[in-house]
Amino acid sequence: MATHAPCDDSTPSSLPDAVPLDLHNLTRQSWKLGSQIADDARRLGEWRHAGGGWSLTAFEATDETLVLRLRSPVGRSRFYGAIQTEFREARPALDSSAAWERVDGEK
Repeated sequence: MATHAPCDDSTPSSLPDAVPLDLHNLTRQSWKLGSQIADDARRLGEWRHAGGGWSLTAFEATDETLVLRLRSPVGRSRFYGAIQTEFREARPALDSSAAWERVDGEK
């Protein structure tokens, strides 16, 4: 998957602190690529932050990868590529967080 960061950027991508997921193999996606994948892909789940206006939606990109769409409290969307198995392993932290609630998607 293409990334938004320059090729010589050695800084790994990360989600904002408000999102309780620790994904080590996360890549920032361009808005155009991320929104195109989100429009065409199967939604795996959606979560909303109880007090901060954040939302996180996971979309299946391939059998092994997914795209995460993170919407900020002001309505801006950022897209990230992630490995499905890594997301599944980290998801219990999101599901058990008192600040986040699952809105929709597979269990």
